[in-house]
Amino acid sequence: MTLKNRLFDIVGNGLKTIFTPITAKRPTPADEASETDMSDAERRHAAALMRVNHCGEVCAQALYQGQALFSRDQKITNALQEAADEEIDHLAWTAQRIHELGGRQSFLNPLWYGGSFAIGAAAALVSDKVSLGFVAETEQQVSAHLQSHLQKLPANDEKSRRIVEQMDVDEQQHASNAISMGGVDLPPPVKGAMHLFGRLMTRSSYWM
Repeated sequence: MTLKNRLFDIVGNGLKTIFTPITAKRPTPADEASETDMSDAERRHAAALMRVNHCGEVCAQALYQGQALFSRDQKITNALQEAADEEIDHLAWTAQRIHELGGRQSFLNPLWYGGSFAIGAAAALVSDKVSLGFVAETEQQVSAHLQSHLQKLPANDEKSRRIVEQMDVDEQQHASNAISMGGVDLPPPVKGAMHLFGRLMTRSSYWM
């Protein structure tokens, strides 16, 4: 595929990710739980947390697309695309749960998509091993964030909890895959900057 065609695909993926309903390949883990009564405040809080998770998945799609665009190894490009395809399920699950809770998606999704794409492309331009290391560190930080949400969700919101638990399993697997393919451990300053970026995204998307 030519660079021009890949760019068209990436633009299309971005528009679809941000503006159109996404269909999951796997059934939502929320189907395994029953809806329970929650107060209005609990539902707003749960919806805001799931909005944060949805925004994170928008960022994940952009990161993977940016990395895949400049990957020099077709095997790695394929692995990045496979991970992105799997995380489309996360995007669909969180969007559905936000709707069920009466919430809305983040107004800032286009901004975060563009920024995340640029970061992913920059990592890939350094080297494929750095790009894979970036995947591993991103997924490890996302896993820690998801585990914190399991503590923050309303105690009786089992549907959201099931979604977050499966997302965490998938993120940890993606991190493990990236390391096994040769991802390098990133320098502490880079990890710190990634952490700050993540905090900015999570705090802003909780409210907006």
